[in-house]
Amino acid sequence: MIVIDDKIVSDDVVNVMFSCNLSACHGDCCIEGDEGAPLEESEISELEDALDEVAPYMTETGLKVVDNTGVFDYGADGDYVTPLVNDRECAFVYFENNISLCAIEKAYREGKIKFIKPISCHLYPIRITEYADFEAVNYHKWPICSSALSHGVQQGTAVYQSLEEPLVRKYGRKWYDKLVTEINKTSDE
Repeated sequence: MIVIDDKIVSDDVVNVMFSCNLSACHGDCCIEGDEGAPLEESEISELEDALDEVAPYMTETGLKVVDNTGVFDYGADGDYVTPLVNDRECAFVYFENNISLCAIEKAYREGKIKFIKPISCHLYPIRITEYADFEAVNYHKWPICSSALSHGVQQGTAVYQSLEEPLVRKYGRKWYDKLVTEINKTSDE
């Protein structure tokens, strides 16, 4: 593991080769699962503010769920999560060429909103667990992402490299650069 400030980064984040391959997995992480994507409390107001711009990209069933429950629900542990359609698929998903994509991110990429998507989605397959004195930055292994593992090997891309943009978004450029420096030191030893 690598410690950067008060963040403990697991060896898997550094060593596992991973690069999303939407043509192989079809974005199944957006439509599989037993609860929605984790949300930070501050992201709820971001979603509420962006909803009018995101709604045109959402499915009819996703819109109905959000109309009934709002932009968030409660997970099994009482934490905030995105609402689900039929207890399975994220309410903010839309489909293009048989691939599940994020309506929030689509509105962002088209310049309609400034919020790209929930950080937990942006960081996936990294999951962050907050403790009193530190945060654990871990790789979450899920069989539906097996194509990303083989694609990562082909690309020579580790989890932390594949997720540079969201890691910088979460912790800042200086933190990410420190992580890379520590990884390079370790590999030189």
